[in-house]
Amino acid sequence: MSKGYFDGSMPREVLEYYLAHAASAQWISFSDTLDDDIRVILKTGIKFLGRASGIWKGVLPDEEHFKKAKESADKIHEADPEIILQACIFEVIYREDLEAVAVPRFVFDAFGLPYENRQFNYDACLFPEGSGAWSNMPDISKLETQMWFYYRAARYIDCGYEAFHMGQIHPYTGHDRGYKGIGRVLKMIREYGRVHARRHKVIFDAHSHSMVVNGESLLDYNAMPFTRFPVLDRKGEKLVLVREGRSGGGISPEGVYEESLPFLYEYDNWGGRDVRARETLPYEQLAWEQWWGGDQISWFASQDEESRNKFLEYSFKWTAINNPDGYFAFPLMRGLGAGGDGASDHYKLNNRSENCPHGFSQEDEAAKLLTEGYEKYRRYANPSMLDYGVRDLDDPETGVRCPEKVVLYGSFQPYVGATANDSNSEITRMYHLGKGVYTLSFIMPYAGEYDFGISTWGTLSACVSSDRGFPYSGSGGKSKLTVPKDNCIIRVTFKYMTNELKIETV
Repeated sequence: MSKGYFDGSMPREVLEYYLAHAASAQWISFSDTLDDDIRVILKTGIKFLGRASGIWKGVLPDEEHFKKAKESADKIHEADPEIILQACIFEVIYREDLEAVAVPRFVFDAFGLPYENRQFNYDACLFPEGSGAWSNMPDISKLETQMWFYYRAARYIDCGYEAFHMGQIHPYTGHDRGYKGIGRVLKMIREYGRVHARRHKVIFDAHSHSMVVNGESLLDYNAMPFTRFPVLDRKGEKLVLVREGRSGGGISPEGVYEESLPFLYEYDNWGGRDVRARETLPYEQLAWEQWWGGDQISWFASQDEESRNKFLEYSFKWTAINNPDGYFAFPLMRGLGAGGDGASDHYKLNNRSENCPHGFSQEDEAAKLLTEGYEKYRRYANPSMLDYGVRDLDDPETGVRCPEKVVLYGSFQPYVGATANDSNSEITRMYHLGKGVYTLSFIMPYAGEYDFGISTWGTLSACVSSDRGFPYSGSGGKSKLTVPKDNCIIRVTFKYMTNELKIETV
């Protein structure tokens, strides 16, 4: 039986199989290169197509939209029936989209309401004026919003979609005390899926670290865009990724308690390149404006081909070691928005060819990484829990109190999202493995010579390096750190009291 088999239930190992072969395929249901896209999907082994359909602002009549969504889904499933397609239900609505759609009888029936011959009511979905919500954000505590969400999800399920991205879920649940409204509609969609979905199961994510009520998670896994940190001392627009929180736990929709639910990272889009900012802001300030004056995917697309390949590899390895519950959605297809070079309005992973003249040529790198898999790097992963676990703990042999905070610091720190030589950094704080042994893994995007030291208690008064057999005070006693290649994984292990240091490079 295939690792991707499921019917009515999806154990965590099956869900992780799909997330380990995930891609962001925004609006692939309307792609003008679908045949070549399918070729890339089969070549790379992608099994989960995130954002495959949905609307932010509708560009087609609803019936035509769903017709295209189904046609493309059928074609993709003909090529590989195992693939999960994800649809989006976002945090914005538009009057012309809702009021063009008649509320179907099945929606009234599902909510136990008498049938009315009417259109969806845009005004009945909105937050009260002056609430602080933006003007076209739906309020999920409103019945009409719940009906709209349910309608769209049911239509996508009928088209063959088995997953839903629920967008920025925390803003539109702002008045939904106890998450009653969103909890109700997600439960109703799950019930519809149990009857009508291809494999009698649908799954949900949203931009969230946790949506838990009474110990139960409303989502099957959590998802967020990457958080970036600009590197200012390298030529060009260089960025590194930095960890932000962890994936919360709870009882999963499968009824199993999970300390941390799976997590999916992606390159997000929200507007493209900000040309005005790039023309008016100084270099240092531009570094902090979004991703060098753009959204994530447009910054990525603007790099040269070699840099894109290296950053793709970096993102994959970074995910593997910084979040053992995390996975990376490769950018198969993503909107570039405004401010691009005009050649294409979408980034595509496809190699450039006659069949995809605007491909960005990352399919070979993606195929290599997806074939290689996460497990090679997972054994170097930092723990998923951000509790460092050292409080009132004494060394078992000597009785000496172990430090609560141990920090790896030095010139390498900007390349992992911290300030250089910050002996008190939380970003490069080491994890306690037990018995006074601490460790930290990180990925260095650039080869070279750096320096490092270990600060016990987060100060410069009692530091350790591999060049000295005894602690030192101050900032001048650090050791060399040789990074032999780009995207090299480093793991440092430190034993307190004996000051033993072990450095591994992968």
